[in-house]
Amino acid sequence: MLKKIIQFIVFLGLGLGIMALVFRSQNAAFQEQCRLDGIAPEQCSLMDKLWNDFSSINLLWMLLVVLAFTVSNICRALRWQMLLAPMGHRVHFFNSFLPILVGYFANLGFPRIGEVVRAGTLARYENVPMEKVMGTLVVDRLVDFLCLGLVVGLAFIFEGQTLLDFISQNKSGTNKSILQNPFLWAFLGVAAVGCLLVYLFWAKIQQIPIVQKIAGLLIGFWEGLRSVFKLKNPGLFIAYSLGIWLMFYLQCYFNLQAFPPTRHLGVSAALMVFVFSTLGFVIPSPGGMGSFHALAIAGLAIYGIAGSDGFSYANIAFFTIQILYNLVAGVLSLILLPVLNRK
Repeated sequence: MLKKIIQFIVFLGLGLGIMALVFRSQNAAFQEQCRLDGIAPEQCSLMDKLWNDFSSINLLWMLLVVLAFTVSNICRALRWQMLLAPMGHRVHFFNSFLPILVGYFANLGFPRIGEVVRAGTLARYENVPMEKVMGTLVVDRLVDFLCLGLVVGLAFIFEGQTLLDFISQNKSGTNKSILQNPFLWAFLGVAAVGCLLVYLFWAKIQQIPIVQKIAGLLIGFWEGLRSVFKLKNPGLFIAYSLGIWLMFYLQCYFNLQAFPPTRHLGVSAALMVFVFSTLGFVIPSPGGMGSFHALAIAGLAIYGIAGSDGFSYANIAFFTIQILYNLVAGVLSLILLPVLNRK
């Protein structure tokens, strides 16, 4: 119990710390812009701007954001049913759908614990062995990783030149080559020595328990990925997977359309912003708090969106789904699950 409390405090502190740094930097930039515009400091509040920006959003577009996220969860639930079916477990739709919402809700408190909560919830109500459920979630995440790679590739195909132009315009004035960086050569040297040692002592390294465990996990991941193509209808499985990520992308696009300063951004620009925003969830902070904001602002900066507007956009997008939706849907799911499983 103490360990979980410490983990919660650490992750929450990480999220709040990143959030505080983002707010501090954006507030400083906002105050400087006010000074250049001749606006008095007492009339220049980033929090007031944030409040005004929230009141300016188009609610119809935000409803579409909620709809897109809901459809993505429906696709994920149907895909999960397909993964469980070959093992002889035909689970009810609501027992695959509602645990997903409970998992998102749990992630608000303990990052990365949502998958365990999701698996445990389904295992409880469908009497499926926990290890089998966790095995399906390994495949679930592997496929998501591949889809993320596909999205990143598409973003660089359509908007890679825009990103490169932005980097070239904002690079430091020094012309020093990266090859002259001593840290790079030190890293390469350590990597080379490490590879040599692994090669020379590979037979002994293989006997180390943790190495054997990692190797077993990698083999299991590969077998899990191959099992996708043994499904009764792999085409439908792929369609559900692409549907999940299409809905994620549409969430980002609809959010951009809902906020006046970002409304002019097109579908390809939204793809690059989507990639940056999604990578913000990799850092284990509660629901992506802070890290999502920082990377969303960075993605929008590529297209000339001011940091203060990017901060407002990130807060609008984060609050709508990560806080409001996941909080309400998670609590309702916890209430509905025992009601729907009375028998």
